[in-house]
Amino acid sequence: MKVAGVLLAAGSGVRFTGDRHKLAADLAGKPVGQHALDHLLEAGLDHTIVVSGATRLSIPDGVHEVINVHWQSGQASSLQCAITAAQQLNVEAIVVGLADQPFVPASAWQAVASTHDDAQIAIAIFDGIVGPTPVRLLRSVWHLLPTTGDHGARDLIRLHPDWVSGVSCSGSPIDIDTVEDLRRWTNC
Repeated sequence: MKVAGVLLAAGSGVRFTGDRHKLAADLAGKPVGQHALDHLLEAGLDHTIVVSGATRLSIPDGVHEVINVHWQSGQASSLQCAITAAQQLNVEAIVVGLADQPFVPASAWQAVASTHDDAQIAIAIFDGIVGPTPVRLLRSVWHLLPTTGDHGARDLIRLHPDWVSGVSCSGSPIDIDTVEDLRRWTNC
């Protein structure tokens, strides 16, 4: 099965009150968003798609960057941009993650991408805590994902738990939303 990794990096990060966008804020010597992208690239999936908007990451050659011009309308529009790119790449599944989650390692991306059950949706579980990402979505559910609003697959997962398989992963789904979050993880 051909799988594309998708990194959603389009939001404005309004809760982060620092002097730059949260994805550009320094965490252990490199930007928060770069940690997430590096982990995704290390996972070695068939394709990598980054959806940008309010800010942009440093995108290496070979990565498909999609600019979401409607990023202000919420996460659903970024997910739809990713689906359009995935259809053009002719993949059977996407594994979606968030650029503000720098502690999701390559092994988590790989585990979710390569789960061998027949579930239409596979979601990472970290120490008993469900994701929210990375989440693998087979092509068969793409048309059911929201087209508006500020959420991704959450409602689909809630409405169809029988379609979902949990995948035990190492790492952490912790995200960096505020300056305080960044300080907490910088001072560890």
